[in-house]
Amino acid sequence: MRAAAPLSPEIRILLAARGIRALADGLVSLVLPVYLLALGYGAVEAGLIATATLSGSALLTLGIGLVAHRAPARALLLGVSALMILTGLAFASLSAFWPLVLVSFVGTLNPSGGDVSAFLPLEQARLAGAGGMVDRTRLFARYSFVGAIGAAIGALGAGLLDAAVALAGMEFTTACQAVFGLYALAGAGVLLLYARLPDAEPGPGEARVPLGPSRGVVVRLAALFSLDSFAGGFVVQSLLALWLLERFDLSLAAAGKIFFWTGLLSALSYFVAARLSERIGLVNTMVFTHLPANLCLLLVPFAPDLWSALALLLVRSALAQMDVPTRTAFVMQVVTPGERAA
Repeated sequence: MRAAAPLSPEIRILLAARGIRALADGLVSLVLPVYLLALGYGAVEAGLIATATLSGSALLTLGIGLVAHRAPARALLLGVSALMILTGLAFASLSAFWPLVLVSFVGTLNPSGGDVSAFLPLEQARLAGAGGMVDRTRLFARYSFVGAIGAAIGALGAGLLDAAVALAGMEFTTACQAVFGLYALAGAGVLLLYARLPDAEPGPGEARVPLGPSRGVVVRLAALFSLDSFAGGFVVQSLLALWLLERFDLSLAAAGKIFFWTGLLSALSYFVAARLSERIGLVNTMVFTHLPANLCLLLVPFAPDLWSALALLLVRSALAQMDVPTRTAFVMQVVTPGERAA
């Protein structure tokens, strides 16, 4: 078995930032739907908020891809971190629906269990340059693992909100707004970590450039991944939590425990994916784990009771994210080093 390469200070900073962001995302992804319900909004409004967050993140990520070859990566990461702070502060102080939609669109809030933010391509491009070619899949597996564990712990922490409300004697909506304040605080922590990143000097042949020679393969991959993401958009974590709360009358604490275990299974699956990809290849690992995961998801709405639904969700969680580190490693492998950020 090949020994793991030691981690550079730059990689440690990126992993720590990923963990803090995931912790905050896991927390707010469960608090968001119950906060909207407490404000008197329903499933339609929750869906609009989720749509605004995901579409805004997509446009922001695309914009960063267009300027990534001209702006220093650290400066872009610091800018997105500042936006994360402002997003948390805005959600902590607003309750009217359309202002929340606007903040969701321009901010960094993440209603899903995974990372769909503008942080992702910037961190992945730096990781691809900092890690060796041989260890790249394992490095991205570790990166994904840190994110999944952070999100799982955040989801578990959301289950403590009811107890905190009872102990502090505050209004539930006030407690939810305090959680968004914690999200802003996490953004400040991430900003401080990114400030410690070295100014990356491109090596020979690695000068950052706009998307060019690899445009064709990237467009084809983007079309494929967007189809997958379109389907996944129906079951982002906030909406899945809302469905479980409404369908089975779960408490927030119970939902937090469920998403902790699904997140833990996803986290462990990343290392299995790295090992499996060494045996059957990156593309085969993506395909042959995603198909049974989607079959489990297809059966969830027909589950006759909570335990059957949970069993299907747990099996899905053990398989569905195994394409994440392999997909990232594959993309970074097929594009030129200078185009990675774009």
